[in-house]
Amino acid sequence: MTMDDVTPSQRTSGSSSSHDVAAPLLPKSQGDEVAYDEFNGASFSGAVFNLSTTIIGAGIMALPATMKILGLVLGIVMIVVMAFLTDASIEFLLRFSKIKKSRSYGGLMGDSFGKPGKVLLQVAVLVNNIGVLIVYMIIIGDVLAGKTEDGTHHHGVLEGWFGDHWWNGRAFVLLITTLGVFAPLACFKRIDSLRFTSALSVALAVVFLVITAGISIMKLISGGVAMPRLLPDVSDLTSFWNLFTVVPVLVTAFICHYNVHSIQNELDDPSQIRPVVRSALILCSSVYIMTSIFGFLLFGDDTLDDVLANFDTDLGIPLGSVLNDAVRVSYALHLMLVFPIVFYPLRINIDGLLFPSSPSLASSNVRFGCLSAGLITVIFLGANFIPSIWDAFQFTGATAAVCLGFIFPASVILKDRHSRATGRDTALAVFMIVLAVLSNAIAIYSDAYALFKKNTPRT
Repeated sequence: MTMDDVTPSQRTSGSSSSHDVAAPLLPKSQGDEVAYDEFNGASFSGAVFNLSTTIIGAGIMALPATMKILGLVLGIVMIVVMAFLTDASIEFLLRFSKIKKSRSYGGLMGDSFGKPGKVLLQVAVLVNNIGVLIVYMIIIGDVLAGKTEDGTHHHGVLEGWFGDHWWNGRAFVLLITTLGVFAPLACFKRIDSLRFTSALSVALAVVFLVITAGISIMKLISGGVAMPRLLPDVSDLTSFWNLFTVVPVLVTAFICHYNVHSIQNELDDPSQIRPVVRSALILCSSVYIMTSIFGFLLFGDDTLDDVLANFDTDLGIPLGSVLNDAVRVSYALHLMLVFPIVFYPLRINIDGLLFPSSPSLASSNVRFGCLSAGLITVIFLGANFIPSIWDAFQFTGATAAVCLGFIFPASVILKDRHSRATGRDTALAVFMIVLAVLSNAIAIYSDAYALFKKNTPRT
């Protein structure tokens, strides 16, 4: 991975015109060139937890399904490659932000491409984060209230404990979760305020991984699982094109770019942002690889798009039902705590898009409350009408996520307004754009073809 160090400019207090101020969190207006309310007390560990929580969200649940398509060897290679490209693209953003002394991703895009570039960035964050948060709610609904897929009903935890009642139906469970968990956590105005919930969310993800690994190893020793496929099964052209449908899912699993500047701005020592990024990527890649291996090992070709839905079957081991519930509940709680970390930049960017000249959200409780309530309502409605996390991942991953993660950072390098890009930078940027455009175009074509074939009446 790229290891170039980035040292932000030295902070000065309260200047509204200086470009040398490394941004604390909230601007006094939506422009990138004005003063910010100072906060720079975040620790290294808190920053790692917040960035790791941004990365490890719902994407981990779809990764075992990517192994079903790619096979273990190619799947693991793709996770490593995606981590490398994510590190490189974040390094692009941080290095060129330092050159321009930009305080945010949007400010860097504005410097490179003017107002249209900044607006494009804000729209991409809007589409990506709303899609991701809808996925979180879908998974929480699947876990707690159950789901029906291909004519098979997968019982939710509450349904298994108490039976089928109106109060543990999907819509009501999501409503209570939204009002009781999401809304209160969305009220924090500083991202560092979420460091403790982020640490707990990472711990819950590790609990999920440890239990899944333990179940897989027990069944492997007892001969209860078969050796998973190491390579993809490519038998015809359709199955070949299907390989590319995993790219948007993998891209979405690593997207964290929209939170990097906010986390850097709050660090007690902003020069630590590169070690923070590397530490978070190493941690998350390790969790992703282990989850992919053990999840696919456990369920093989029966792995569902959301692997949590697989944990409602008889595992064939002692205390299997208890472990099933522990896996699902731990990850549902994890997603509840990830929600505010992804919601935070969504609210900031839509505020900048709708009210570019208004005072910051910190100074307007009415606007802060209205935007928060409106966005949570949209996400709640989306989670009740979108049937599958794979559908949501395909849409956000093939559009906004790939722009945020690769196309926008690579475009900044190719634009190179300050003539600071190296030949290696340019070559890597071209590779990112070509890979992103081609793989996602093929993924969209493959999905459209599969949908058309599925809906074509048989003669």
